[in-house]
Amino acid sequence: MSQPDPDAWRRQVRQWLATVLEPASAAEPTAQAADLAVFHNLPEDEERLLLDRCRAYQRARFDAGYQALTLPEDKGGAGLTAAHVAAFAQEESAFEVPPSTELISVTVRLVAMAVSLFGTDEQRRDHARAFLRTDLLACQLFSEPGAGSDLAALRTRARQDGDEWVIDGQKVWTSGAQFADYGLLLARTDPDVVKQAGITAFLVPMDAPGVQVRPIRQMSGGASFNEVFLSGVRVPDRLRIGRPGQGWEVANATLAFERTASGSGNRRKGGTFPDVLALARSLSRTGDPLVRQRLADLYVRAALRAATVDRVARTSAAGGRPGPEASLTKLMASELLTRTGQVAAELMGARISADTGEPGTFAWTQHLLGAPGYRLAGGTDQIQRNLIGERVLKLPPEPRVDRAPFSELPGD
Repeated sequence: MSQPDPDAWRRQVRQWLATVLEPASAAEPTAQAADLAVFHNLPEDEERLLLDRCRAYQRARFDAGYQALTLPEDKGGAGLTAAHVAAFAQEESAFEVPPSTELISVTVRLVAMAVSLFGTDEQRRDHARAFLRTDLLACQLFSEPGAGSDLAALRTRARQDGDEWVIDGQKVWTSGAQFADYGLLLARTDPDVVKQAGITAFLVPMDAPGVQVRPIRQMSGGASFNEVFLSGVRVPDRLRIGRPGQGWEVANATLAFERTASGSGNRRKGGTFPDVLALARSLSRTGDPLVRQRLADLYVRAALRAATVDRVARTSAAGGRPGPEASLTKLMASELLTRTGQVAAELMGARISADTGEPGTFAWTQHLLGAPGYRLAGGTDQIQRNLIGERVLKLPPEPRVDRAPFSELPGD
């Protein structure tokens, strides 16, 4: 199919956005705690209100044909190019878009995409469409207490019982599980093959008997993450995503989407360069040459990250799955968050550790306490460097000592 004229398409996007959103304010940012938090720290009722605002916008976007822009039409998307994604983001930046949440991003950009790519026609009709429109919300049930960076070592088990699967295990660091309708879960279905080959993906109803969600309190005060316990949870085979044993392929595609989402600039995470600049001005520090040097360094890094995000998007094949290059944007995003917090802390000194009543100062503690977690979320910095080294730079891989069947590995 022929692609729409880019300029005409941009005008259509701009006109549509003006019908559903207010223009962005040109005022200089004023840092507030909620704005500077890397991970949300809201009471449950406020989180639900935020989810409602986000879902209203996502539904309007879906209904207008602007959701899943690069997903092929036969998979439920718009069938456009990565350049259209970049153009939409540029036009969207001129409007007051509702601040998104981890759960919205996981639902629309991870789970919906995985089900669209690996699901059956029935699953795309009944679930992928609902996830893209946020009629249903979905969390990601991948990490486990003993399988974080080495996800293939997961020990949650699923055994087939007729036309159902019985699942037992534990997941951890699950964002938004308390609000989700479904979870995209990885479970071991064959322990007698190498660990990557014996994993299968499922959509698990979060209200199914045997599913228990427990919040994890973070050092920033929030509890957006959860532990999820599964005890004899029965899932019909029609909710299996992909073939039995195809779970590692599903996971790799989903994690690539996660790295792309984590590294992109579409959802605000913590403080930004304009916030730090506003802070320096409010403290009358912009005349200090050392401060100016730190601000210039931060600006350059922010610009480089934005340019890298754009380059990765533009070189991705339309509708294709993100490659290991997505690790570059994720690594740059976590590094930028860390440096942003460091510069803010240097500007404030001891004032960052106590609430002195000065506007926009103590709020930075939300950023400082959340930024280290972002080095872990979506794949640790070390894992991203391994992926870049092995799959982008083609360096020799690390020695692998776990090629035996999973049941024969130590600790199983």
